[in-house]
Amino acid sequence: MSTSPPPENPVRAVKQVVDMRSNDSSDLNANQVAISSISADEPLVTKRELWSYYLYSNGGNGVGLGYTQTLFQGLATAAGYDPIAGPGSSCLAAAASGQCVIPWGSGTKSVSSVVLIANGVGFAIMSIILTTIGSAADYGTFGRWLLFTITVVCWAAQYACMVLTTPNRWVLAMVLYITGFVSYGLILAFYAAIFPRLARNTPHARHLREKYEIGEISPEVYEQEESLEKNRITNISSAHYNVGSIITLLLNLALLLPMANNPKVDNYVLVLTNSYWVVLGIWWFVFQEPRPGPELPKGENYLVIGWKQIWTALKTYKHLPYTFVYLFSSFLLADGLSTTGILISICQNDKFSFSFLQNTYLALIATTTSTISILAFWYTQKYWKIGTKKMFVVTTVVTILIPLWGVIGIWTDKIGFHNVWEFWAFNVVFGLFLAPFFGYSLTMMAELSPPGFDNMFFGLFGLFSRTSSIVGPIVIQVIISKTGNNWQGFPLLFAMCTVASVVVWFGVDVTKGRRDAVRWAAEQRKHTH
Repeated sequence: MSTSPPPENPVRAVKQVVDMRSNDSSDLNANQVAISSISADEPLVTKRELWSYYLYSNGGNGVGLGYTQTLFQGLATAAGYDPIAGPGSSCLAAAASGQCVIPWGSGTKSVSSVVLIANGVGFAIMSIILTTIGSAADYGTFGRWLLFTITVVCWAAQYACMVLTTPNRWVLAMVLYITGFVSYGLILAFYAAIFPRLARNTPHARHLREKYEIGEISPEVYEQEESLEKNRITNISSAHYNVGSIITLLLNLALLLPMANNPKVDNYVLVLTNSYWVVLGIWWFVFQEPRPGPELPKGENYLVIGWKQIWTALKTYKHLPYTFVYLFSSFLLADGLSTTGILISICQNDKFSFSFLQNTYLALIATTTSTISILAFWYTQKYWKIGTKKMFVVTTVVTILIPLWGVIGIWTDKIGFHNVWEFWAFNVVFGLFLAPFFGYSLTMMAELSPPGFDNMFFGLFGLFSRTSSIVGPIVIQVIISKTGNNWQGFPLLFAMCTVASVVVWFGVDVTKGRRDAVRWAAEQRKHTH
């Protein structure tokens, strides 16, 4: 009997599990909290439901968050002074030294450090929220309403940026940026947790499952085809994300070009960007089919169950070794890559004087190449039936090379993110390789997550990623504060990305990890039926 059955039918899945070892009573008691959210009669995914899922991604393309950081950094810079020239000087003066500080506590901090602190604080808040209520989203309809609530919070924070019009409001800009940053990060985690269940309930997936259950296809073929179905939804969603970015950026140019001299044009652009998301994103909450998880166990509440499930999940490392190796690598890779992006964006904003227009042009290049790249990666994978990990490995190579390029900038001003052309080149490279990276990183997590415990393990994935990303910005801002040089942060980021990538390349077996996850999920269902 195969040890890699399809997990969706609880009864059949349990019958085919023969290799699950859980003799430790302490593990068993803890695992009883982790109730599978799979139901045998989940509704079939409809076309309008799937399209509303894609449109949410199309609207929630992150362009607004990038503008918010630019606005926050620009206001902080306008409110600061050149430490070489002394208080009262302007960081934006033609003769400025290039350094800029603002009042912070009893002293001062560089604007770059403050931006990194804001990101670190945002990651810390995300970690607390994900730990507390993340995996609770597997119960009842809590996950559905949770995504709706944080989406509304993100929309509200973006609209509130309309009041950020003068330098003395840089603290409010920081608060709104953190609010948008936190809510958007949570949205990405809970939105991503939806797609494995959608992939299991598409007409194609149901047909595959029926063929497997009557013996027409082997477990290996079923695994491969189900994996491709997950990749299909991820890649189409990612393509919509980038197409939405292109449309949003082109709409923004319709404001930025004719209103270039209007002091509030940046604020109007944020309103337009956010409105695009609202118009497209609201339909997911209208057309999403009901797939509630089990009722919350008696005696439990939503603020406690999340911590218990996190502890339960962490105790499964013996049974899910590859899942946790991947989570560990994501800890370092997410930190290194996200902080690299933040640091490059700081350098980019400085180079282009916080121009929304220039950032829009750069973003258009990135999103256009991203769309082409995602489709090219997907059709290549589909045609050759290449596994998720191999595609992911290709993208991780570039995550190492980008901070390495920044390291070179420590010793020379000729290259290493010092020139305009380098930021154009970075955005092209970002589009060609890092856009597919994000999609495949999610699919890797979906492959290694026990079916029916999607929110628990995607919550862990988000927790590991966000917790790690507290460290990077805080450490890098300390380095920058001590050296006064943004480029001194790149060596640490290069090391983090390299170590994480090597761990994934040689330490994660997706096939074995997927089968471990199926066995573990089936064992949990056996204890709860």
